[in-house]
Amino acid sequence: MLLIDAHLDLSMNALEWNRDLRSSILEINEREKGLTDKPDRGNATVSLDELRKGNIGLVVATQIARYVAPGSSLPGWNSPEQAWAQTQGQLAYYKALERSGDLRPIRNLSELKDHLIQWEESKQAIGYILSLEGADSIVSLEYLEMAHADGLRALGPAHYGPGRYAQGTNATGGMGIAGKDLLRKMMELNIILDATHLCDDSFWEAMENHQGPVWASHQNCRALVDHNRQFSDEQLKEILSRGAVIGMPMDAWMMVPGWVRGESTPQNKNVTMDTLIDHLVHVCSLAGNTNQVGLGTDLDGGFGREQCPADIETIADLQKLPDLLVKRGFSNEDIVKFCHQNWLNFLDKAWA
Repeated sequence: MLLIDAHLDLSMNALEWNRDLRSSILEINEREKGLTDKPDRGNATVSLDELRKGNIGLVVATQIARYVAPGSSLPGWNSPEQAWAQTQGQLAYYKALERSGDLRPIRNLSELKDHLIQWEESKQAIGYILSLEGADSIVSLEYLEMAHADGLRALGPAHYGPGRYAQGTNATGGMGIAGKDLLRKMMELNIILDATHLCDDSFWEAMENHQGPVWASHQNCRALVDHNRQFSDEQLKEILSRGAVIGMPMDAWMMVPGWVRGESTPQNKNVTMDTLIDHLVHVCSLAGNTNQVGLGTDLDGGFGREQCPADIETIADLQKLPDLLVKRGFSNEDIVKFCHQNWLNFLDKAWA
C-alpha cells in the first residue's frame, strides 16, 4: 500500500542530529552509540532506505528554526536572520538529495502526477512537499515570497512557545497584525496553512482571518489526551468543516494520557499503532466519514523508539497499519483513503 506521511523533520535530523539519511538505519544508530546530547540517540527510525522499504513515496518534509527572545528557555536563534539562515541550510540539504536522485520536489499537480507514475515504476526518488514549521524565520513578507519561489507549499505559523507571527504549544495569545499579514500573503501565494501547534487563541484568530487551504499535518485529539498540544473537538470540527485533512502523529506522549518523560515507555504504557487508530476513530466520528484523516507521523521529530509505538522498529513498519485497520473494522476503501488518497484529494483541490 502506498503511504503518504505528512510530517517528517528530515533536514532537522540531518543538520542538527548530524544523521546521514542515505545511510542504513543500522549505521545511523551505530554511529550514535555512547552519545548523550540528544534524548533519542541510537533510537532513530527514519532513513531514506526505510522510507522506500515502507513504500512511503511522498512526504511533507520540514524546515524548522525558532527565534527566541532574550530570557527564553527554548532552544532557538537570537535573530530572525539567523533562523532564516538555518532554514536555508536545511533547504540546501534537500536540494543536495534532489541532485543525488534521492528526493523529488513536488510543487504542483503536474509534478505530483508525474511523481506517482515514476514512484510506481522505480521507488527510488521520494517525493517531498516543502513545509515550514514555525514562521519565525520569515524575516519579512518578502522572505515568504522567496521561500515560495524555492518550493515552500505549506506553513505552520507557530511551533512551541511564543512566536513572531503566532503563539504555539504551551503559549497563549493571538496572531496580531503581523500574523494576519502573514496569512494574507499565504493566501496570495496559495501556501497551505498548517494549523498544527497553534495555541487556542491563535488558532481561532487564524480561522477568522484565513480563507485558503488548511490542514493539520500532525495533530491528535484533546478528548483522548488532555493537553493544549492536541486539538479540542471544537477545533477539529472547525478545520474539518474547511476540508482539512488531519495527520495522525506517533509521539507517544500525545497518544496516551499520563505519559511521564524519562519514566514512561511505550511498553509500560502499552502504546502501539493501535493506539493511533483510537485517535483516527475519534476524528472520523466527528467528521462522519473517513475522508479527512491520514498519516503525519512526526517520527524522529526529536524522539525515537523510546517514545513511539512499541510495534515500530523503523518507519517501514507503518505497513502494518492496513492489517490493523482491517481488524478495527475499516473497509479496504477506508484504508486506501487513510494511507494516501485523502492527502491526494486534498492537494488536488488546494492546487487546482
